[in-house]
Amino acid sequence: MAPVRAIVQAVPLVATAIVMLDAATDFFPDAPLVGVITPVRLAVLAGLVATVVTAPRLATFRTRLDLAIAVLLLSAIATTYVGGHPDAPLRALMTALATFYLLVGVRRSQPESWRAVALLAPACVAAAATSAFAQVTNEVPTGFCRTGLFTDVDCDSGGAGSMIRATGTFANPNLLAAFLVLLTPVALLTAVTVAERTARVALVTVGLLAYGAVLTTFSRAGCVAAAAGLLVLGGAYWLAPRLGRWGARTLTTVGLAGLAAVTVALWVVSRAGAALGVRGQAWKAAVDLAVDHPLGVGLGRAGDAVSAAVPGGRTFVHAHNMWLNWLAEAGVAGLLGILLVTVIAVASAVRAAREKSVAGVAGLAALTGFFLAATVDHPANLDRIAMLFWLVLGLVMAEVPGGWRESGTPAQATGRSRRRARRR
Repeated sequence: MAPVRAIVQAVPLVATAIVMLDAATDFFPDAPLVGVITPVRLAVLAGLVATVVTAPRLATFRTRLDLAIAVLLLSAIATTYVGGHPDAPLRALMTALATFYLLVGVRRSQPESWRAVALLAPACVAAAATSAFAQVTNEVPTGFCRTGLFTDVDCDSGGAGSMIRATGTFANPNLLAAFLVLLTPVALLTAVTVAERTARVALVTVGLLAYGAVLTTFSRAGCVAAAAGLLVLGGAYWLAPRLGRWGARTLTTVGLAGLAAVTVALWVVSRAGAALGVRGQAWKAAVDLAVDHPLGVGLGRAGDAVSAAVPGGRTFVHAHNMWLNWLAEAGVAGLLGILLVTVIAVASAVRAAREKSVAGVAGLAALTGFFLAATVDHPANLDRIAMLFWLVLGLVMAEVPGGWRESGTPAQATGRSRRRARRR
């Protein structure tokens, strides 16, 4: 039975690898194998089933985000079926949520799985980053150019001074920047898990290469988010373990207050219409849509709805803000759900970092950068980025107990119990 159990335990890890590789390179086909089951969905489903078989306890999957996820999912179901909208975006959301619970289950049932995730991260980051550098160094047209940090130009008429904006393995530069902001902190902290010095140098080199690739996108939000994530990465790794409980709570409160202030400011300035340019128009339209459609306009429909509401014939893909996009698409309940996800995720990541969890530190840095970028963009509008976002959330939430009053780290507790069983 031991070989069979080992194979079953390997299935969730293989599923995790498939999700990460597909997020990085779009490696697996999007066409369904049968019905609505795509290769990635099949992998996630198989991973979840295998995890349930090896760790059938409900506590393995219980997290502090469960209530927030329930609110988010119910709002998505309501706007989809009450509004009579297509259910493909709902299936994509459910796949991303399944990825979250897959990661939680893997990390809780197999504490050593952090090494697998940590080794996959540099490979995925390297694939996207080297592709970006190849586009710049070989002057491969991407359709995106700038004549400086602030001016977009047409690549055909930009002249000799125009610079190619790298897209890497994604459709546009902002998506590549969001991917690197999310996964590079995990890749960079992989060096901590490696004892051999030259291997550490190689892993740090990959991390620096990835941050360099963010610069090749010329994404203003991406560069700021990457810098913020890198600062948090260093600060959390060295400072967070030295903070007491009240220091950590103060840091969490200040961070969440800052995010709340940004959200309120966006809400207020959204009434300014064109005063903030394209994004101001999109934010105002998103708020107006929520007033007219309390249940939302439907998942994946914010772009079309905002485009119709903004004069001038400009085309939008989303509302250029993750929280306002959820407000427009799933109404007030959707906004409440994503706000709960944000607050609980940040608070949990700070706690995990304070308890010297490498995954918690990496997750805090990744989420800080991603949430900062999401105030002026919505990269999770792409399924691949959404899957990675929920994967990182799963990585963080597995590091803290499912209940607020519980102590210790679930993955660490499982590892300790297994070591005690082996000694017996």
